[in-house]
Amino acid sequence: MNTPLDDKALDQIFLEARTYNGYHDKPVTEGQLHGIWDLMKMGPTSANMLPARMVWCHSQEAKNRLADRSSEGNQEKIRTAPAAVIIGMDQNFHEYLPELFPHADAKSWFENDPEARVTHAMRNSSLQGAYFIIAARALGLDTGPMSGFDNDAVDKEFFGDQPNVKSNFISTLGYGDPSTIFDRSPRPDFGKFNSII
Repeated sequence: MNTPLDDKALDQIFLEARTYNGYHDKPVTEGQLHGIWDLMKMGPTSANMLPARMVWCHSQEAKNRLADRSSEGNQEKIRTAPAAVIIGMDQNFHEYLPELFPHADAKSWFENDPEARVTHAMRNSSLQGAYFIIAARALGLDTGPMSGFDNDAVDKEFFGDQPNVKSNFISTLGYGDPSTIFDRSPRPDFGKFNSII
């Protein structure tokens, strides 16, 4: 039987975790990137479709290429972070469903419905992006997710040989510097945005 996580774990993953604008000068290893993927891939997606396609910008050259295609306010954050990642979405995810979801002929559900593929790719890659944030935090890292970038330019630069893959959002990654965060924005009580019927 599952038991609730202790307060320290909840603080690390949610309650005290923050979105960082800058990081300490401490590297993130390729092994840590693999560790994040090995956790985040376990999060549920519809029919186990796993449409996220991750490009990990680990070298300075790759971070510079991403920064050059981002909004002015995000460029320095990306250049100076230990790592950054592009969370892309494969709109032809259905091609992998015979392998990923062998319980049914799930490929046929999407084969002739490109509009449904776009919707499902966006929804489920967004879920996987959230799992990325949780996995990174669980492993002691911090993130700075953002949407301030030129999607078309990023797609051309990083997914040019995969026209079926489009960028969803991007994030920096590292050991967060608390001096770079803003005061916590409001988080409403249950009653403001929820109902139980």
